Amino acid sequence: MSFTYSAIGLGLGIGKVAGTSIHILLKIISSNKHMIINENVSILLTSFAVNGTIKGSLFGISIGTVTKAGTVTETQKMWRSLQALGAIAFAYTFSLVLVEIQDTIKSPPAEHKTMKKATLLSVSVTTVFYMLCGCFGYAAFGDLSPGNLLTGFGFYNPYWLLDIANAAIVIHLVGAYQVFCQPLFAFVEKWSSKKWPKSEFVTGEYEIPIPLVGAVYQLNLFRMVWRTIFVMITTLIAMLMPFFNDVVGILGAFGFWPLTVYFPIEMYIAQKKISRWSTKWVGLQILSATCLLVSIAAAVGSFAGIVLDLKTYKPFKTSY
Repeated sequence: MSFTYSAIGLGLGIGKVAGTSIHILLKIISSNKHMIINENVSILLTSFAVNGTIKGSLFGISIGTVTKAGTVTETQKMWRSLQALGAIAFAYTFSLVLVEIQDTIKSPPAEHKTMKKATLLSVSVTTVFYMLCGCFGYAAFGDLSPGNLLTGFGFYNPYWLLDIANAAIVIHLVGAYQVFCQPLFAFVEKWSSKKWPKSEFVTGEYEIPIPLVGAVYQLNLFRMVWRTIFVMITTLIAMLMPFFNDVVGILGAFGFWPLTVYFPIEMYIAQKKISRWSTKWVGLQILSATCLLVSIAAAVGSFAGIVLDLKTYKPFKTSY
């Protein structure tokens, strides 16, 4: 699902940039049919540089750009840059399920060897793919790039292709929601069963036959009620605070350092019995401290972004 909607976003970005390029090229050819192709290409590149056909700049959104949240100032540009760090860090949330994935892998070869190859390949492909999405999306829209190219009304046509992309997003997020919520569900239900072991509401299991299938569904009232309430509350909060980039930045900032950096580093130090104040130990601690600073900066930038969005905030309406 992720590959589907990312590929569509990348393709539309390339198409928008390439479409502009072809338009300029056709104008050049129509103006002088006797020009050789090398001269056409030279003038095409010059048109890009002079007319700004490839939108945006190497330094991101320009100061003075008018957005829905107001004119971008130097301070706001700094907050936006820090918020972007949180959005990038959010891509590393896959580390939360690495242990669960490794637990399901059969050996030989050793599980850690398989995971090392898989992680290296997947992170490399993801990094290249998302960099292309970001670069071509920015080249297509420049300073007016929406926070989400597919749902932020960056692209309008073709509608059927956008519908496929958004359907893939929904399927992806529904599945991801289940995966990431399971540890929380398990913790609350285990704690509750220990707290109230004699409660029929908490621990009782009721068998409900499923027609035509011949199977039996195990129903627990507490599980059904509390999970339903949890989903309703999270959905309500999401509707009340439709700050896509800001929320992604906050989640990335809070989850990046403790779960992706600190915890694995401390496990590695304990496993390898790395002595304190050795060269390797100091290097790992510097890496951990640097990533902590990145997480703090990303969190500050994301909170500042929410404060900025609150100026034009309307409940139950997206901020696009």
